[in-house]
Amino acid sequence: MDASSQANPTLLLVDGHSLAFRAFYAFGKHPEGGLRTSTGIPTSICFGFLKALLEMLDREKPTAVAIAFDLATPTFRHELDDTYKANRAETPESFIPDMENLQKILAAMNLSIVTQAGFEADDVLGTLAQAGSAAGYTVKILSGDRDLFQLIDADQRISVLNLGQKDKIVEYHTAQVVERMGVLPTQVVDYKALCGDTSDNIPGVRGIGEKTAIKLISEYGNLENVLAALPKMKGAVKAKLEQGIEDAKHSQFMAKIKTDVPLAVAIADFQLTGFDTTELIPLLQSLELKAFVDKVDQIQAKLSGNYEKIHEKKPSPLAPLPLGEGDKSLTEREDDELWFDFQKQEAERAIAAAASLQLEVQIIDTIPKLEKLCEQMRSHKYPVAWDTETTALNPFEAELVGIGCCWGIAVSDVAYIPLSHQQGQNLSWQEVREFLKPILEDASYPKYLQNAKFDRLMFKSAGIELAGVIFDTMIASYVIDPESSHKLDDLALELLQIRTVSYKTLVGKRKSIAEVEIPLVAQYCGMDTYVTYQIVPILTEQLKSTPALWELFNDLEMPLEPILAEMEWRGIRIDKDYLGKFSLELEKDLDALAIAAYQQAGREFNLNSPKQLSEILLELLGEKFTKKSRKSATGYSTDVAVLNKLEGDHPLIDTILENRTLAKLKSTYVDALPSLIQPQTGRVHTDFNQTVTATGRLSSSNPNLQNIPIRTAFSKRIRAAFIPAPDWVLMAADYSQIELRILAHLSQEPELIRAFNAGEDVHTVTAQLLLEKTEVNSDERRLAKIINYGVIYGMGAQKFSRDIGVPVKQAKQFIDKFNQRYSRIFDYMLTVEMEAERDGYVQTILGRRRYFRGLRDSGGYQKAALLRSAVNAPIQGTSADIVKLAMLQVHELLKDYQARLLLQVHDELVFEVPVNEVAELQPRIKQAMESALELSVKLEVDIHTGKNWMDAK
Repeated sequence: MDASSQANPTLLLVDGHSLAFRAFYAFGKHPEGGLRTSTGIPTSICFGFLKALLEMLDREKPTAVAIAFDLATPTFRHELDDTYKANRAETPESFIPDMENLQKILAAMNLSIVTQAGFEADDVLGTLAQAGSAAGYTVKILSGDRDLFQLIDADQRISVLNLGQKDKIVEYHTAQVVERMGVLPTQVVDYKALCGDTSDNIPGVRGIGEKTAIKLISEYGNLENVLAALPKMKGAVKAKLEQGIEDAKHSQFMAKIKTDVPLAVAIADFQLTGFDTTELIPLLQSLELKAFVDKVDQIQAKLSGNYEKIHEKKPSPLAPLPLGEGDKSLTEREDDELWFDFQKQEAERAIAAAASLQLEVQIIDTIPKLEKLCEQMRSHKYPVAWDTETTALNPFEAELVGIGCCWGIAVSDVAYIPLSHQQGQNLSWQEVREFLKPILEDASYPKYLQNAKFDRLMFKSAGIELAGVIFDTMIASYVIDPESSHKLDDLALELLQIRTVSYKTLVGKRKSIAEVEIPLVAQYCGMDTYVTYQIVPILTEQLKSTPALWELFNDLEMPLEPILAEMEWRGIRIDKDYLGKFSLELEKDLDALAIAAYQQAGREFNLNSPKQLSEILLELLGEKFTKKSRKSATGYSTDVAVLNKLEGDHPLIDTILENRTLAKLKSTYVDALPSLIQPQTGRVHTDFNQTVTATGRLSSSNPNLQNIPIRTAFSKRIRAAFIPAPDWVLMAADYSQIELRILAHLSQEPELIRAFNAGEDVHTVTAQLLLEKTEVNSDERRLAKIINYGVIYGMGAQKFSRDIGVPVKQAKQFIDKFNQRYSRIFDYMLTVEMEAERDGYVQTILGRRRYFRGLRDSGGYQKAALLRSAVNAPIQGTSADIVKLAMLQVHELLKDYQARLLLQVHDELVFEVPVNEVAELQPRIKQAMESALELSVKLEVDIHTGKNWMDAK
């Protein structure tokens, strides 16, 4: 099945250096020592890299792409061990200019290049892979490096496209890793810890080779178990392990890829949106890459994600990479790294050509200059655009490097205050704060910002309470079109035709922006404030052209921003000891499930091996399995969708599903949450994202609280780890059946409105209508509940039949009967579909829009999916609006109390409340939330308190 037909969009991650070295050495036998232009410029990397990348776009059809490269600076591994990769050969001279040109081409193609000082590209790829999978993408990593096999997951959401010999691409899931290496992806790190890795100069245990490592891992499962079993071992292997314990642990640490690298990018940044051909074509022509120039329109289509518009009968005629017989250079160098530095030259060049103008930024590096700037602001009180430059994104760890501001349309109406650059003349923050504090904390000085929440938190950590923010350009862009790009660089190009320099181009290999020269940062920060100031009137006009959006922006989204900042700043306590005990408990449960699975299967097997499980299910279930699964190159699929279809067919199915649920629960939350505790506060401070979702809902990251499961008893217990301050309680207020209530209001379905307003159980009412009986049991109520909620998400007869365990024909009869009994709902859904197709958008009660511009040109499955989303959008969006309105009302209410709002998750608000305020506050919060928006049906809020989040549910 190709990527375009998958349920989840594909994110393609590229191991930049692996692919570049492969291209470089592939043409090593060329008469000139590689491909070159007529003037001698090397182009082997550019040609080979682009050829491979474009072919992968054809093959995988991703909607998002990111390319990770290593930097020239040492990583944390080099600092820990100076022998790490010390055996690598020196980078060939012609590699460097070829790589520089490649990066220019990729930038011209508008492809994201991701790097991070102190970390390797593998760590960047690991972090992006986890983030992409969590965001709902199928992640595929293109690389020749076996180290990345450890990132492959059992759910087949993350795979590695391995660059094999003779230009062959092999997609590696768990089964392929086991076949090639003899261990599971989760065991790759421990395998290397035992036998080492000569290419990276990781020692392993002296005398332990690959075969012995595989045998030990197969027998004991992981390194910890191997070392724990030492007392029971005998012979030479025991002696080697006893002598090499420290080497094994050190090697384990060195081999493990980080998946929590702090990156200044989001997955949404990697969407394929096309590029400016007028920038790319001259680059390709200068490098004499005619084969690509001739196909620039097809390249444009691919990099816009419009694969169906590529009318190409055959694959690209570009020749395959020429690999010589017996040429071992590729396998020896396939994951070699490049140490080079072209950052400064490239940054200066990019800034010089960043836009159609050069700003005359006033660098405020003396107290008299600062006095003059502040006096100018005090004398007029006109709007000023502000921006901060910092050493990190975490306000508890970051340091202010500089502050920029813009107050007019002239190129000289821009200033930059350097505070902590490593070179040049800075002002001390203590002095600067005394001048800026009266202005920044005074709401009568109007302020424009891009992503005000971040700057608000940075100023707060530096001792300033920002006030008077009247316009956030990122929020404005989101309200206008939630699924467009809200990045300032893109807004500058779209609205002002100004091409700005990116942060990663400016900073390059450096650890932070503090290492960049003051004039360069002044131009960069100044441009950000200049663009912010210039686009405010443009965005204002766009918002005012649709009054409902202008109201939504001013009355809901802008007032919400400082509330979210407060919530992030407060954070929530985590019970670390509880999670430690819970982790041990889950470990025991997983062991018990493994034993149960062996008994049910009739033999021992690897529960994480899709291939072994497929073989067992084929033996146990025969056609029942093959009919509900799908064939792949390695056997029949055993992913969660297939296992859900097989639930109840054999006890082993339930055991495997429970094993996977608990394993994911343990690794994703129970073991991960303690590492997210901020040392300074002892709390977890999640990021609430206001401009990410298409529906208007808030999302969260670091950690993603929206994804904390609640269905099983074990998953609910994760919430018990979230605790209040000592002698306080947590209070959870959750809207009851809010989406069904909104559906009743929007459709004006009389029976639903009557049932809700009478306080009746709506699922029981639906069951009575469908089954035509007055008394219904719990199973019949469950059937009604599934169809009630299924309607909102466009559930079809097949899924309904699986969920309730009846034939598809009978499920269809239930749905038809539902549409007859609730005819107003059916009519409403048809009306929304027609509006979406006619207008290209749908809207919430408050007028929030979600666009479906491609609806008219789509057909078949794609159109059906878009229509389902169109019907759901007004319901989910109105739910989001109601929760946000409630947050505003509750925020006003809490001004007279010590209690504080900590979290917003789905339709729920979580508060931290002193015990003596509970009795008075509980009914007031309930009333405020239930009166957030007047509907035809009553809103209802369930509100409870407890010593932890679980008890408060």
